[in-house]
Amino acid sequence: METITLQQVLPAVFSDRPPQDSGIWLREVSFRKGECTLLEAESGSGKSSLCSYLYGYRTDYAGTILFDGRDCRQFSPKEWSRLRNRSLSMMFQELRLFPELSVLENIRLKNDLAGGYQSPNRINRMLEQLGIADKRNTMAGRLSFGQQQRVAFIRSLCQPFDFILLDEPVSHLDDANSAVLAQLLSEEVSRQGAGIVVTSIGRRINIPYDKILSL
Repeated sequence: METITLQQVLPAVFSDRPPQDSGIWLREVSFRKGECTLLEAESGSGKSSLCSYLYGYRTDYAGTILFDGRDCRQFSPKEWSRLRNRSLSMMFQELRLFPELSVLENIRLKNDLAGGYQSPNRINRMLEQLGIADKRNTMAGRLSFGQQQRVAFIRSLCQPFDFILLDEPVSHLDDANSAVLAQLLSEEVSRQGAGIVVTSIGRRINIPYDKILSL
């Protein structure tokens, strides 16, 4: 997939009070493979909703979202499954880890679904770089939110993708871990030639952005 285009998209919840100065809603905006876009927003402006629309998780919006010119509302469940396995990776703001599974089990679930995309050595190196290697056998639900955030981030890199969607990925990280996350993200995106769409309500990943848009 090369391009994601929004045409006059507006969340249903905003239908009675459309925003007047958004750089996204009710406009035509494209995200391109190989480009990095930052979406800056205030809380409640729809950033998590947008990520869910792009991932096909929600459809409560007006307007059209095109993937390489095709209306994504027309995709079958099988097509969405293929997209999420090969073209779209997502790190949700609420992370969506399985609390009863260990750190390594959460990561391996994704990696196994992607045919073992990342090697065990690579996964272990990422855990070490992000300072949670000693937590690999700890149940995810016992970790702090910041630790869980790092686990969810590693999991999001355990598949091929044309675009990676990151919803507030460093909101609970210190500067050192945020810098490591930025480095790992840049390396993987460069390797895949992928595009990035990342959201922030203040704390952002320190990577070069091609576009910065306000919701």
